Amino acid sequence: MTSLRLLLVLLLCSPSLIAAGWKAGAAKVDITPRKPIWMAGYGGRTAPSDGVLHPLWAKALALEDAQGRRAVIIATDTLGMTASLYASLKTKLAKAHNLQPAQIMINASHTHTGPVLRGGLYDIYPLNAERIKRIEEYSARLETEILNVTGAALKNLAPATLKHGIGISRFGVNRRENKPYGDIPKLIAANALKGPVDHDVPVLAVYDGLKLKAVVFGYACHSTTLSFQKFSGDFAGFTQIALEKSHPGAVALFSPGCGADINPLPRREVSLAERYGHMLAAAVEEVLLQKMDSLKPTLTTRLKTVPLEYGALPPDEALAAAAKNPNNYRGRWAARMIQLKTTGKLPKTYPYPLQCWRVGDLLWLSMGGEVVVDYSLQFKKSFGPRMWVTSYANDVMAYIPTFRVLQEGGYEGQSSMAVYGLPADRWKENVEKLVTQAANQLVKETDSE
Repeated sequence: MTSLRLLLVLLLCSPSLIAAGWKAGAAKVDITPRKPIWMAGYGGRTAPSDGVLHPLWAKALALEDAQGRRAVIIATDTLGMTASLYASLKTKLAKAHNLQPAQIMINASHTHTGPVLRGGLYDIYPLNAERIKRIEEYSARLETEILNVTGAALKNLAPATLKHGIGISRFGVNRRENKPYGDIPKLIAANALKGPVDHDVPVLAVYDGLKLKAVVFGYACHSTTLSFQKFSGDFAGFTQIALEKSHPGAVALFSPGCGADINPLPRREVSLAERYGHMLAAAVEEVLLQKMDSLKPTLTTRLKTVPLEYGALPPDEALAAAAKNPNNYRGRWAARMIQLKTTGKLPKTYPYPLQCWRVGDLLWLSMGGEVVVDYSLQFKKSFGPRMWVTSYANDVMAYIPTFRVLQEGGYEGQSSMAVYGLPADRWKENVEKLVTQAANQLVKETDSE
């Protein structure tokens, strides 16, 4: 090769002359509680944790587009971030890493074998001062770990390729429409399951050359296979373990879909959690083997807070009667509601977080709370079947029912509000209208940038 040709090759390969692309960085940290602590997810628990099935993790994937715009996906093996933790993390992540709330997506796996967090579910458990102190100490540690793992992911930013695809897995069952649960195996065998489901498995793959650097995956199903007193990430934890074992050095993050009314059924055995985890991992692996869509290096992040309106509390007489039993979660909740009413501190609305990202051509909507499956099906119909809809994002404050589920009532539509400690028996009937209108507007604003 002549000197002139060599010079041309060097100039053409110079980083300053190559078109900028994606940068990505990933990191993970063990967040398993070091002491016994009360566990979140089931109101019937009567004792704190007594062991570990597998570790709990906080993971972060940092993205930077060709214009230097950044976003971070944070995944935690927790039931969900509380309002207290979400507010604190927004402030601390802005100060420590110059990340605005729209740039942060916190995905909780919604495992029911994780710890209670600060300010969440206090009414449903017999929590004395010492137990609350331990919850608050652990929550402070969790905040620090999230800040650190986010910083590590940002520090690891390096050129990368982003790809997107969608697989399928079928173990999620509509729990409202298929009861009693004991009949589920017969219904599966007869292909007679009822009710809406969303079996899509969206996948975001991050590559360093040909090597998988990180993978984000979703599925619309409650993480409720297990109910014992040992910490675990449930089926989603087993999926992440399997993927990271198959791809050494890669970080796997779970971004759950709208599975508030979907359960892994049958359940209650570790072997089933592991089985569902491997089924979901196989679905992700199938996507990774397909021709996936490459995502151009453009990133838009938007966040909107929607004031959702509370419905009515029970009558004063019913609250007073319930409050006479402080050993029952409903009694503890009722007593607190009476105090709020007496002091004039009863809120009328809740600041509900909705988030929309566009990652290249991928439209990604993240919704706070436990969102029923109707929403993901509805938004995919409106915005295209490749839209990614995440639930349990940022702040998990309650179930988010559609008008249909609200009218039907049941746990997702009504009785769960007291479990979450909210000042109402249910949302007002306009909850679906408010959420849908805000989501539509948010998508338009995201697309207009």
